[in-house]
Amino acid sequence: MRKMDYQNVRGTTDYLPEAEGIRRKVRNTLESVFIQYGCKPLETPILNYTDLLASKYGGGAEILKEMYVLSDRGERDLALRYDLTIPYAKVVAMNPTLKMPFKRYEIGKVFRDGPIKKGRMREFTQCDVDVTGIDSCAAEAELIMMALDAFERLEMEVVIQYNNRKLLAGMLESFGIPAEKSGEVILVIDKLEKIGLDACEEELGKIGLGVGELIETKKFILDAPSCLEYFLPYVEKNTLISEGVTELRELQQILAGLGLKAQCRFNPYLARGLEIYTGTIYEIFLKDGSLRSSIGSGGRYHNAVAGLKGEEGGSYSTVGISFGLDVILTALLEKEGTLPEPWVDYLIIPIQKMEEAFRMAQVLRKEGNRVEVDMSGRSIRKSMDYADKTGIPFVSVIGDREVSNQRCMIKDMKTGKQAEWVFK
Repeated sequence: MRKMDYQNVRGTTDYLPEAEGIRRKVRNTLESVFIQYGCKPLETPILNYTDLLASKYGGGAEILKEMYVLSDRGERDLALRYDLTIPYAKVVAMNPTLKMPFKRYEIGKVFRDGPIKKGRMREFTQCDVDVTGIDSCAAEAELIMMALDAFERLEMEVVIQYNNRKLLAGMLESFGIPAEKSGEVILVIDKLEKIGLDACEEELGKIGLGVGELIETKKFILDAPSCLEYFLPYVEKNTLISEGVTELRELQQILAGLGLKAQCRFNPYLARGLEIYTGTIYEIFLKDGSLRSSIGSGGRYHNAVAGLKGEEGGSYSTVGISFGLDVILTALLEKEGTLPEPWVDYLIIPIQKMEEAFRMAQVLRKEGNRVEVDMSGRSIRKSMDYADKTGIPFVSVIGDREVSNQRCMIKDMKTGKQAEWVFK
């Protein structure tokens, strides 16, 4: 019988204990920050109706190309969720009694049949926070503050780039670009930092813009505005630009008051590819640029919940942020000195005294400790090496003498100091 060639599905991976330990540390850190900011836990299904995920209030045509679709035995059209945003919007739409503002967090797997690159898989975990029911930019400011708090605890230096979709849409409108082509142009502009100016101009040429529209768009890209003052001459001429500038000024004022301005950078070309966004948008990058992909992103989206509810839906101001657990892990694994938390607090090494070792472990576990009893039968030296290599902080050996005296010594593996422990 031929041996099967086992391998992971392309775009998926196994996380062995060392990597998984770091991964869980990241997850626990993010979750503790979410809870400190008053977010309530929520869990939504991985499996959804295709119509829900493919609605125009979702990620738009680009993301639909990457959606995993399937059918069940009842021949219903289903799909795996590609993010946690639309499932959240569905929850708000289905539960009109939720008290507003509603702030939730969710950590879960999502699936996209897209290109694979460093830090980007087809099965990955997102850690999201969304807030519904707050109109002001205070919501965006708090999410940015929360993100900076989280990465400070993870000892990662980041920079947050931000923009406003109204600003971009208004500029293109003022150039005379028709609404049906605006989305395509925004997607090209969003790639500017990734593909460069020449490639960006080439892609714009393929969209079919008029000569004047193309000249104005290229000029806007070449001008590389770094502050909001650039847009002031357009404020009186275009409502979207006026609203975008006002919202960004409000956000900048709050960030400056919090002392966060140095960690945040205005990027007029940031667009976030998903069509769902209607206002402020932001992406989080490593400050040293060691990873080109963003490690978090989000923005304001006002139409998703109301759109899913139908014409009577009303207005649901919503803003969110998403952290990529797997891409953060990729960055940390490349960082020198990153170690997982030890899985256990104590290693007990029995010398033909297994029952007594188990009894000691019972007492320590009841006190809230994580305990491993070495059942391998290897030498004390090898067991000590194992404890040292896996980062177990405390080790105890139990043999005839320890059992007779009803006490043993517990060694601190870092300091080498020993403390007496009495059998209870």
